[in-house]
Formats: sequence, structure tokens, C-alpha cells
Amino acid sequence: MPKLTPVILCGGSGTRLWPLSREHHPKQFLSLVGDGQSMLQNTAMRLQGVHSEIVQTSPVLVCNADHRFLAAQQLQEQGITDAKLVLEPAGKNTAPALTLAALVAEPGAVLLAMPADHVMTRPEQLHRAVEAAWPLASEGAMVTFGIVANRPETGYGYIQKGAADSYGAFGIESFAEKPTLELAEQYLRSGQYLWNSGLFMVRADQWLKAMAALQPTMLQACEQAMAQSSRDMDFIRPHAELFGACPADSIDYAVMEKLPVRSELGVPARVVPLDAGWSDLGAWDALWDVLPRDAQGNAGSGETLAIDTNNSLLFSESRLIAAVGLDNVVVVETADAVLVADKSRTQDVKKVVAALKAQNRTMASAHRKVHRPWGWYDSIDSGSRFQVKRIVVNPGAQLSLQMHHHRAEHWIVVKGTAQVTKGEETFLLGENESTFIPLGHIHRLANPGMLPLEIIEVQSGSYLGEDDIVRFEDPYGRGSPTSSSVLGKKTI
Repeated sequence: MPKLTPVILCGGSGTRLWPLSREHHPKQFLSLVGDGQSMLQNTAMRLQGVHSEIVQTSPVLVCNADHRFLAAQQLQEQGITDAKLVLEPAGKNTAPALTLAALVAEPGAVLLAMPADHVMTRPEQLHRAVEAAWPLASEGAMVTFGIVANRPETGYGYIQKGAADSYGAFGIESFAEKPTLELAEQYLRSGQYLWNSGLFMVRADQWLKAMAALQPTMLQACEQAMAQSSRDMDFIRPHAELFGACPADSIDYAVMEKLPVRSELGVPARVVPLDAGWSDLGAWDALWDVLPRDAQGNAGSGETLAIDTNNSLLFSESRLIAAVGLDNVVVVETADAVLVADKSRTQDVKKVVAALKAQNRTMASAHRKVHRPWGWYDSIDSGSRFQVKRIVVNPGAQLSLQMHHHRAEHWIVVKGTAQVTKGEETFLLGENESTFIPLGHIHRLANPGMLPLEIIEVQSGSYLGEDDIVRFEDPYGRGSPTSSSVLGKKTI
């Protein structure tokens, strides 16, 4: 009897949800729907409640290598400690990602590919759909889940249903690209079209079989990259250069849309309708659509105040947003940026990100608050030759043993106990105690306690960039962001 293996596809940058979603901390790692869980965490727990006869294995998560510690931490917070984390050396879209997952899963496992950045407000409906698709996928079919359309949406692709079967699934007559409004209205009236969700269920060996026939170059690149993969802590790293030769394509285009006309492959295509309160949260208007709204149609998060304002989204991260006399707008506030947009133009937020990148503005890709495997830091002030950071180190965690060429640091403990290594000396600091790290001194900060350690760090020097770090030892396997050689140790 095959087992169900959840495959969480955790790539993507979510640029249309800027300024909350950024390249270094994209939307799948954010809590957006008010339940305190990130989208990744909700996805990882989404199959709880599926019929007990469908035995599940530990999930396979495929993500950007730069997000590995964040992904691992969020899974561990949900009690998932046995996931296989596959790190893509480069983003190649979903077809190569699913192929990597199929190569690390059990050969007969049934893979359920789920993007980590989708919302489902009625997960019990997903359970019913999975149970309907299970016998089909177990017998060799590739099943996609079509969202029951409730409006003439022009932002999604569509699937035309074919004949029904005894499982509650349908054959697939055709796939359709994002339509015009007139065509979308025709699709909705016909009752024969479903939105293409990007959710798929297929046996691992059947997926690889289809790839061999339809995308042999892609399959070969993935196989070669996995054959020379390496293990790094809990992470699986495909060979970067070999994977770099892999063509990029989606599951839909690479395989799924070709199956209805390639019956000789022996991988029949089926679609199961799904009505689970689904959204891919592609832009801010989609978030407004899934959040609770007041009598005036306003949705909000954080500290907000709406007066004579209608059909708007107010999303505050750290300060009060007060809106007066607005209609159909989006206002999003973070510590370092504010977005104001017409709700009908939220797809164009990606243009803001492109403009910021063209200006080499770091806020295009990073927040002021930056997450690290040991905790996080927030750059709370800066000026010529100085920078002030609030640093929080998780219990039992430590920073790398490092030094800086261009800056000195002064540490003041605000909360908890710090273990400080400074040259040959190691000592403890308690609350309200401090130490000075001169320029060029090897040092390390660690938290030996059971509670988070919080310090204020004041940096001073001629250059304060994050690439002025030379690491000598690091518990997280990171190299230095510089390319110099110090004390005979080459940095990477």
C-alpha cells in the first residue's frame, strides 16, 4: 500500500506583497491571516484530519537555500523534526522542484505537491478532495485539484472538465490560459471550468516516468544533481552547477497539460473539484478577500482606525494607521516602508520592487529586522560611522566565531545572560553589563541560558556593511560573506 508524502514547494519571493514580503523573508514565512501561524506552518499542518487509512510519511520541503534555517525553524515550531529539506541552488520553477522531491521520496510514495504560500479557510474540504484523489493517484493517475470558481477571475488559468468517474473526479478536456473578463464570464456560466490551483497528487515513479518521456533534459539534470548532492546538517543540497543546467518550467506546462493528449504514457490526467476557501494570496487585494471585514468592507491587521473609509485593507506592523475618507485602497505599514495603493492596482506593486532594485535600495529584498539561524537583529538607528542594533539570541544558540576589519562593537546586555568570547578570554555578562570588542579582535556571542538573550550593539567604524564578517567557526555551516584571507583561514 503506497504512503502519502506531502511535498511543500517553498520557493518564490512574493514581490506583489511588498513591503511585508521581501526576497530574504517572503510571504510563505509570514503570518498574514491573523492566526499567528506562517503560511508555511499552515501548509505543513493542512493534512491533519485526512482519513487515517491514508498513511502519511514525513514531508519533503523544497526551498531556496537562503531560506533553509527559517524553514527548518518554522517546521520545528510545529513539532515537525523529520522533514527532508531539499535546497534548490537556484529557482527553476515547480517542475524541477517536484522532480527533486520525487528523487528523495520512496519510489512508490504518492506525492501531494502543495505550494507553501496558499490559504485554505476550509481545510476539511481539502481532506475530502485528497481522499477522493487517493485511489486514482495510487493506481497511477496524475491528479490536479481544480478550484470551484465563484467569480469571473482573469488572474488564474482554467481547467475544462471532461467526463466524471465513480470517484468524484473528472477527466480533463483542456487547459486554458488566463482569460479576458468576457471569456471568464462564459467559463463561469458554463459550469464546466475550474481554476487551476497548482496542487497536484501523483505517485513518485509515475511522475519520473512522465518526466522521462516529456522533459528528459530536465529529469537528467535533476538526477545528476541529486547523484552528486551533499548533506549539510539536516539539509540535502543538490549539486549547484549540475542543477544550474536544468531548464525552468512549471508542473502545468512541463507535464500536466500534455498528459490528456499523451495517453500512451500510461499516466492518465484527472481533476478533482475543490471548494476549500482557497487563495494563492498573489497580491494585497487577495488578502483583503480572505480576511474578515467590517460593515464598511474594511479588513485590517494591527493597530488601525478607519473613519468614512470603505472596502479597504489597512495592515499595520508597528504603528497606528488612521484612514479618513478613503475608498478601495490598500495601506501597508512596516518599520521601514509604507505602501499606499489603489486596491485594483495591487498587481503593480511588483513594479515598486523593480524600481527599488534599480536604485540598489536594500529594502527591495530585506527588512530592517533580519532573521538569522541564531535569532534576529533589528537595525534601529544609523548614521555616518555608527549603527545601533537590537540583537536577540535564542536559548542555547550562538553566533559564529568572527572578526571585523572595519568596525568595533560595544555590547550592552538588556535581558538574559551573555557568554562572550573575546580573543583568548571567555566570560559571562548579566543584565546592564557591557563589553567592548575592538576592531580586528576575534569574538563570539552566545546565549547559555533558557530564555532569549537581548543586547544592544553599537557599531562604530569606517564601514558597517554585513559583508565585513570573517567567520572562523560557525555551528550553522555558513562561510564568510567576504573573499579575503585572514590569519591563514580562507573565507567564502
